[in-house]
Amino acid sequence: MNIQAIDQYIESNLDASVAELSRLCAQPSVAAQNLGIEDCAELVAQALKPRGFSVSIMPTGGSPVVFAERKGGADATLISYNHYDVQPAEPLELWESPPFEPTVRHGRLYARGVADNKGNFIARLHAIDAILNQADELPCNIKFVVEGEEEIGSVNLEPFVKAHQELLAGDVCVWEIGGVNHENSPIQMLGMRGICYVELRVRTANGDVHSGTGGSIFPNAAWRLVWALNSLKGQDEHIRLPGFYNAVIPPTPREKELLVQLPDMRAHYREVYGLDGFLKGIDDPLELAIQAVYQPTCTICGLTSGYQGEGSKTVLPAEASAKVDFRLVPDQRPQQVLTQLREHLDAHGFSDVEIVFLGGNPGAKTDPDHPAVGIAVRAAEDVYDKPTEINPMIGGSGPNFIFQEYLGVPIISNGANDADSRAHAPNESISLDLYAKAAKHFARMMLLMRDY
Repeated sequence: MNIQAIDQYIESNLDASVAELSRLCAQPSVAAQNLGIEDCAELVAQALKPRGFSVSIMPTGGSPVVFAERKGGADATLISYNHYDVQPAEPLELWESPPFEPTVRHGRLYARGVADNKGNFIARLHAIDAILNQADELPCNIKFVVEGEEEIGSVNLEPFVKAHQELLAGDVCVWEIGGVNHENSPIQMLGMRGICYVELRVRTANGDVHSGTGGSIFPNAAWRLVWALNSLKGQDEHIRLPGFYNAVIPPTPREKELLVQLPDMRAHYREVYGLDGFLKGIDDPLELAIQAVYQPTCTICGLTSGYQGEGSKTVLPAEASAKVDFRLVPDQRPQQVLTQLREHLDAHGFSDVEIVFLGGNPGAKTDPDHPAVGIAVRAAEDVYDKPTEINPMIGGSGPNFIFQEYLGVPIISNGANDADSRAHAPNESISLDLYAKAAKHFARMMLLMRDY
C-alpha cells in the first residue's frame, strides 16, 4: 500500500474531515448535565456506518456505548477507545467564540470537546478513509468503543465491558488521547493514575439562620466542613487517611529510566502557571516527575456553602459541601480509599459528614517494552519531526484499567492534542496540522498491525 498516497489523501481531504468534526462538535453532549447525549451517540453511529462498520448503540445503566466493528485483511484486532461526552462549557463568558459553534482561527479549530475527545475520534475515521481509498479492505480488524460518560468517571463502563468481553476482545487498544508535548515531540502515554471522586456533605440545621441569632449558639455547617477537610491532609502534604500509602508502588527502574529522558518541566510549569516553586520544595527534575505521577493526591476541587453573591448577607449556613478527588497510583483502589476516608472521618469526630461517591477507577499502565508500544513508536517515525518520548505514567485518570482488567490488552496512544489544547477549559482547541498528523499516525498503526 502506498503510504505517500495515503498521506496525500489525508491532506487533500482535510477540509471535508474538519467539516465532519465540526458537525460533531456542534452537538452538545455534556454528560454532567445529561445534555444532548442520545443525539450525539446517534451522530457517532452515523459517522461509522458509511465506513462499512457494523454499528450498535448499546444501552448501559446510563449513557449508551456506540460499538462498531469492521473486519480487515489480517487476524489482528485494533481497538479504538473514544468518548463522545464533553465537559461543561462554563464559564461561557471566557470563550472567544461560542463553545458549540466550531470556529477556525489561526490554524486551530475551537470548540468544546474538539480536543477531548471528538477530534481524535474523527481523525481516526479520516485515516480509515485514506486507507480505503487505496484498498478494498482495512489492514486489520478494527473495533470502536465510544462511550458517553468518560467525563463523569465512566460510571457504567466497567459492567458493560465485563458483560461483553468476547464482543470487545482485541489485541491492542489505542486510547482516546495522544499528541505532542510542549516541545512538539510526539508522546506515548502508557499509564494513567486512578481516581476516587467524592462529595462531602454536612447539614447542621433545617435551614440557614441569621448569624446574629445563631452565630454563637448554633452549629455552622461551613465550619464543620472546613474542620473535616483540614483533618484530611497536613501542611506537609501528607494525607492522613489510615493505611492510605500502604498500597503505593514506586516507579520501577525501567520507568525511572524513561522519566529521566523526559523534558525538564520546571521552567515550563513556572512560566505557564505563574508558580514560584513546587510543593515540598522539590527542585530536582526526576524527583518532580516522580512526585507528579507516582504519588497519590487529595485535592479540594470546589466548596459550596452559605451566601456567595455580591455585597454582604449575615447568614449562618445550614449546609456545606465540597468536591474532593483522590488521584490514585498503583496499587490503590477507590473502594479502599472510600473505606479509609469513612474510618478517618469517624475517628476524628466527623461521623456527621456524608460521603457521596461520584465515581472512580484504579490506575493502570502498559509495559513500555511491549511490542504494541513499538508499533506506536514506529508509526510515528516519519510523521513527526522529532522522536517519540515514552511517558510511563501521566497524572490524569481514565478507565484504562477496565480494558486491561477484562480484555487484557496493552494500551497505546494517538491524537492531535498539544500544550495549547486547553481541554476542560474555555477556548478548547486543536491544531489542524496536528490533526492531519494524528490521522497519518493512526493509518500507519493499522498498517503495522498486519504483522502483529
